[in-house]
Amino acid sequence: NSGVVCLLRPLLLDVVPSIRQTTALALGRLADYDVELAEAIVKAGILPQLICSLPEENRYYKKTAAFVLRAIAKHSPQLAQAIVQCGALEMLVICLEDFDPGVKEGASWAFGYIARHSPELSQAVVDAGAVPLLVLCIQEPEIAVKRIAASTLSDISKHSPELAQTVVDAGAIAYLAQMILNPDAKLKRQVLSALSQIAKHSVDLAELVVEAEIFPVVLTCLKDSDEYVKKNGATLIREIAKHTPELSQLIVNSGGVAAVVDCIGSCRGSVRLPGIMTLGYVAAHSEDLSMAVIVSKGIPPLCACLIEEHEDHIKAAAAWALGQIGRHTAEHARHVAVANVLPTLLDIFVDTQSSEDLKMKASRFKALKNILQKCTYLPALEPLLHEAPPTIMKHIIGQFSKVLPHDSKARRLFVTTGGLKKVQEIQAEPGSLLQEYINTINNCYPEEIVR
Repeated sequence: NSGVVCLLRPLLLDVVPSIRQTTALALGRLADYDVELAEAIVKAGILPQLICSLPEENRYYKKTAAFVLRAIAKHSPQLAQAIVQCGALEMLVICLEDFDPGVKEGASWAFGYIARHSPELSQAVVDAGAVPLLVLCIQEPEIAVKRIAASTLSDISKHSPELAQTVVDAGAIAYLAQMILNPDAKLKRQVLSALSQIAKHSVDLAELVVEAEIFPVVLTCLKDSDEYVKKNGATLIREIAKHTPELSQLIVNSGGVAAVVDCIGSCRGSVRLPGIMTLGYVAAHSEDLSMAVIVSKGIPPLCACLIEEHEDHIKAAAAWALGQIGRHTAEHARHVAVANVLPTLLDIFVDTQSSEDLKMKASRFKALKNILQKCTYLPALEPLLHEAPPTIMKHIIGQFSKVLPHDSKARRLFVTTGGLKKVQEIQAEPGSLLQEYINTINNCYPEEIVR
């Protein structure tokens, strides 16, 4: 408000280097504070002056200039675009080639803040020639430079298969894969994130990541003391598992499913989410893979998530994963039903507090329907007869109508537990599928018992 930005502008061209540097630092701190100040600095025409003499400046000024660019770029795509338009990317590339690690770190950071906003800005970073230099930066001895360079490669890769391919073509995967075992937790977070962002786009890219021999090394990250390393490790496995049965099978063969199950059981909250999704993706591919999840004791921790977690989207993911496990055959559905999952899913569906997304996933359309359509384990189905709304009742009665005609013991139990009585109370439309199911069940018994 006092007009300081305009007073600082001429000082960027002062003959004394320390004044130029201190001025840049003041502008950086102002820009970092909020978006309005960053916009004011751009409107004052300061960016061209900031970078005009950058190649000749000392390392302290270069570091500070990179900080200003990063502080402006972080706020919005529009401000990041303003940095691109003033020709700053070329200057930042020069900084990436500097001998000083601090200058490289500052430039990497600025590139990351620009690239994260959109595919177009990320492409501008690629076009400026930053990617090969960032790959050189992850080979530097300084941990801080490695971290920021890996983070920036992650920000570039996330937008599209083409951008991820650019990072791959520069040879990044091999160097990133080598750093999975680095003792520095913050570096591991960024490395796992970058590999995830590459692997998520396509089967080919996921296979390239796998070929870098990340298994079984990456499984150690699921036991890491750092929550974000755990989460990012599980995310990387998820992004690989989702593509094909073959990739999921590779994860199973390397002990990945058992490791993910342990991880889900040992943590709480959003850290669980990628692991839950991994089990769902693996189970979705085939009967055998779903059975691998069951054998690895994947069902109990997923049930625990349904009961323990407060966030709807985590419950929804657990419901979806259980639906994927139970949807293949009667045997798969029985394993899920025996774990007492069905009443919990039904409670979530009936609960008015549940979000619409969670209701949808736990309802007839997804998990419950998937499991009920295969479940012939009647002891697990019978309690639901007394609580299920009509939309779900149809599927339960349908399963009884399949089993009772062929199982005399089940028919006797169905009478003594009150199941047959409950069926008589159901109001079904004449000619409907539900009415057909009820008729099939009634026909299993003498008329006087039905009456």
